[in-house]
Amino acid sequence: MNPSSDSGVDTAVDPPVDPAVVPAGRAAAASRAPSFGLLPRILLAIVLGILLGLVIPEAIARVFTTFNGVFSGFLGFLIPLIIVGLVTPAIAELGHGAGKMLAATAGIAYFSTILCGLFALALSLLLLPRMLGGQRIDSLENPEDSAIAPYFAIEIPPVFDVMTALVLSFCLGIGLTLVSRGALQESFVQLRTIVVRIIEAIIIPLLPLYIFGMFLGLTMNGQIWTVIGTFLAVILLVLGMTVVVLLAQYAVAGWAMGRNPLRMLWTMLPAYMTALGTSSSAATIPVTAECTKRNGIPDAIADFVVPLCATIHLAGSTLKITTFAVAIMIVTGMPLNLGALVGFVFMLGVVMIAAPGVPGGAIMAAAGVLSSLLGFGEAAVGLMIAAYIAIDSFGTATNVTGDGAIAAVMSRLSKGRVSGDLTAHSAPHVQGV
Repeated sequence: MNPSSDSGVDTAVDPPVDPAVVPAGRAAAASRAPSFGLLPRILLAIVLGILLGLVIPEAIARVFTTFNGVFSGFLGFLIPLIIVGLVTPAIAELGHGAGKMLAATAGIAYFSTILCGLFALALSLLLLPRMLGGQRIDSLENPEDSAIAPYFAIEIPPVFDVMTALVLSFCLGIGLTLVSRGALQESFVQLRTIVVRIIEAIIIPLLPLYIFGMFLGLTMNGQIWTVIGTFLAVILLVLGMTVVVLLAQYAVAGWAMGRNPLRMLWTMLPAYMTALGTSSSAATIPVTAECTKRNGIPDAIADFVVPLCATIHLAGSTLKITTFAVAIMIVTGMPLNLGALVGFVFMLGVVMIAAPGVPGGAIMAAAGVLSSLLGFGEAAVGLMIAAYIAIDSFGTATNVTGDGAIAAVMSRLSKGRVSGDLTAHSAPHVQGV
């Protein structure tokens, strides 16, 4: 740690966080990325599910329905463990992070994420009932029930329910911030590694097959065209909202830096385009940091804020999940309880901080909140996964471009001085997408 000045603010800066250094889980996921990525596999599964649903014999379709039932049960068993394994160490590590710089950055990132979620919620409640018209899916909870039955069913009850997992995670995470780092926190870090490996090795590879079976069932019971119409309308709305969000973020960034906000946003275009191509905030960190510095952000601030926000600032992801959740609730006739939806957005902001750094990790982490707070069933969560991944790159691009705006605000708050109480070694290891 560097000596402090008389004013109490460190005038020297510790070695900045290397933008090329990313959380281990995310780097591993990026290095192992298959040539035929998750998005093409999901899209292929959707197309095949629709086409084969028109001609496939019921006996064969029942095989996929059986698989979906087993996979859904396994996913339901894992969701509480995913929440405990991801949220607990994330809260603990944020608490153990050193310095005001970290606290301010994390607070601004969470505030930005929540504002985007509330904006998406308000616009969705205003526009989606009109955009979706009279579209209705009566049996989305279990679409296979009205078309084909499984050959057998396996019950896999979870260890505890989702709400218990959320409360337990908060209690343990906050508790761990009050004690010295020891064996208990190391155990939760290892649990997080296990959870991420399960998601990487089992859940993500099997998702296309699960989505294929879901769309096969939707086609066979005649609901598929309503689903497709809903998807297209909501995707257009989401893309429009991401533009508004970025303009608002850079209006604030322009004020903070005393620069033209549109010019600053244009400077971030390489980062946006890189994220569109990679669908990875981690892979985009070096480009995002470089673009941020071109906007006049001090190197030390850019090199700290950009890697950190790549893991905890998921405004675009929150916007997508909130909008699609409202759309599915509308077409399935679920009650739109404003209090529950607002609570969902605030809880989603916390869960996004702990999302694992694998493709589709954010929506996997959000599955528990969708089911516990909004009452989503297995099929509704499956549709959320398909919809989220379909435009994953646009959410990622919104996330990383917004990181540059947060760096600008942090530059304004530091007033040319950077606190040296946060070193590269004390920065928290928080996983995200």
